Amino acid sequence: MAKYTPEMRERALRMLAEARGDHPNPTAAARHVAGLLGMSPETLRLWQRRAQVDSGQRPGVTTEAAAEIKRLKSEVAELRRANEILKAASVFFAKELDRPTTK
Repeated sequence: MAKYTPEMRERALRMLAEARGDHPNPTAAARHVAGLLGMSPETLRLWQRRAQVDSGQRPGVTTEAAAEIKRLKSEVAELRRANEILKAASVFFAKELDRPTTK
């Protein structure tokens, strides 16, 4: 998978917007621009869709919200692991306290 810079993404989206009027449909415009830039039309289409969601033109989860959700899910997983460790420790220490002492 090729990694494109944010500048390349912005340029491609600008080119796509400019090429829209010269083509009969959005797919043809995407194919044309993608061919000029040496990338997949699907990549360009996904970038366009993401830009539309981020700008509020299309419903969906924004890039910022998706990043926050990912961060929170990671935090929840870490806290669950910590809880499991604490539960295991409390069981261990409870058993130690219940054990009769020998002198």
